[in-house]
Amino acid sequence: MKVLGISPLDKDATASLVEDGKVLFAAAEERYSRRKQHAGFPHDAVAAALAATGTAAAEIDLVAYPFFDWRREVELIERGLAEEARLLDGHKLDVRPALRAAKARVPDREGEIFGLSEPNARMKKGPLKELFYAAAGASPWLSDRFARSASRAWARAAVEAHRMWNRELESSLAELGLDGKLRRYEHHLSHAANSYLTSGYDRALIVTLDGYGSGLSGSVGIGEGGDIRRLHDFHFPFSLGTYYESVTSSLGYNPTRHGGKIVGLAAYGDPRVLGEVLLSRFDRSHPGDLRMFQNLNLYFSRHLASHFPAVDVAAAYQHALEVVVAEIVAHWAGKTKTDAVVLSGGVVANVKMNQRIHEVAGIERVYVYPNMGDGGCGTGVALLESLDGRGGAPIHDAFYGPEFSEREIAEELESAGLEFARIPDLAAEVARRIHAGQVVARFDGRMEYGPRALGNRSILYHAREPHVNQWLNQRLGRTEFMPFAPVTLYEARGRCYENVAGAELAAQFMTITFDCTEWMRESCPAAVHVDGTARPQLIRREVSPGYYDIVSEYEKLSGIPCLINTSFNMHEEPIVCTPRDAIRAFVRGHLDAMAIGPFLVEGSKPPAGDPRS
Repeated sequence: MKVLGISPLDKDATASLVEDGKVLFAAAEERYSRRKQHAGFPHDAVAAALAATGTAAAEIDLVAYPFFDWRREVELIERGLAEEARLLDGHKLDVRPALRAAKARVPDREGEIFGLSEPNARMKKGPLKELFYAAAGASPWLSDRFARSASRAWARAAVEAHRMWNRELESSLAELGLDGKLRRYEHHLSHAANSYLTSGYDRALIVTLDGYGSGLSGSVGIGEGGDIRRLHDFHFPFSLGTYYESVTSSLGYNPTRHGGKIVGLAAYGDPRVLGEVLLSRFDRSHPGDLRMFQNLNLYFSRHLASHFPAVDVAAAYQHALEVVVAEIVAHWAGKTKTDAVVLSGGVVANVKMNQRIHEVAGIERVYVYPNMGDGGCGTGVALLESLDGRGGAPIHDAFYGPEFSEREIAEELESAGLEFARIPDLAAEVARRIHAGQVVARFDGRMEYGPRALGNRSILYHAREPHVNQWLNQRLGRTEFMPFAPVTLYEARGRCYENVAGAELAAQFMTITFDCTEWMRESCPAAVHVDGTARPQLIRREVSPGYYDIVSEYEKLSGIPCLINTSFNMHEEPIVCTPRDAIRAFVRGHLDAMAIGPFLVEGSKPPAGDPRS
């Protein structure tokens, strides 16, 4: 049975082709359109899936889509807003005394934080705006009114969006002759399915957390013997996804793309300044549930951002997220007597939160689906339908995208006027260059599926130089607060990281942080964050031989089993997909060399201002 999974069209549209429980192909439309988080039907990704697998549209048995019909979604949205109104009717929130006390806890800071004008920088907006934010975000009566108004405005926009994407989905499938094969699913079932069915666990607690999906912001379930049973729902607008988007926006970043910046920024702040203020916005009187006061009132986070250091605001939001989610997981793990948890949904892109889940007492194993956001939802329901109650299998890798022949690569290099050579022992040569201080891009094999670069579309450098995060990010046009992630030989995991046991599978896909060992902090400062953690990719040779061999050869030269791995792309562009994309990013990024297929390409001299120029 061949199932075409189409992810939600509102962002990160992705196509997946699954047959008999095996993912044959999966890729995001953004990699083809070159528009980050592409919204709309994934025409090119569907065409690529069919072409790569030699499948005709008529051979598709079913099209799986992880949202209900728009009319049903409207009913669920209205139900959620009614539940929020009942909560607000019984509670008036006055955070002003707590905020006055928090002002006295702001520490003086010295030193430089890359990307901020000063360590205690805040989002200054002028006296009139700041006065409005204080009234609309923090006064009991006005903040309540603005919260309700924001929820209604969100609902109106969501209804129109569901109607629009519904039309586009149906018309696009009709063009392919697939309109009679569409089957719709509840959104959080798709997240539950992709995490549980690829974990390899027979029995596991399933936790999904995102912004919105089919009236919900998350769910708790139990997977057992291949079956998924729902235990509890978290209703929208009690949403940790919109909660985190609000602080991301209020601190000046794109709310749907830059949550990772807030995770990194939080490590520089003190959660004690505003942590209790943020926790007071959660109703924690119902263990295992998620209920939040005035969650869609953006003016609250803007008020905080304009009056408190950005680092402390980020730290408070991150702290509250970790505390609340750890409490939820602990409650349901205890109730179900489960020691394994699987995670999916956009919120679980938060790698620090995932570490806290792994640290919950009684949790022995944790797994995070590699494409945890909505881009992975189509794959989830396609697997669910294809397996039809049979158990899944542990995921081996996430190389589900297109690959290109040596001839196609050579033709693109020749067309670009680049000189290239076939190198007999390419891994050893790349390792030698990295050891000597060169920045080398790698393009080989099938493209990674999901948000992380996992070696086939990556930029590699040694992790010995702590300042590489500044100059290489500047060269690539990026501003990041998290250090580059390290790729580490699987066999060396205990030498580099603490408490890895039970999270090895998650770490193969760069979805969780660990505390670093003293040896790691001293040997690889470029990969270790200010809080002493790192977000590694553990690499096995059987998963990616060429990539593994580079790290292994580098270890022979340096004694260090790690390199830094950042995605092969320019700022605000998707990860490269084709050889042409790779060549363009390679040239624009002024990289020293590129290993592309079996070939090595020499780069240009570093630009003026580069510390190595």
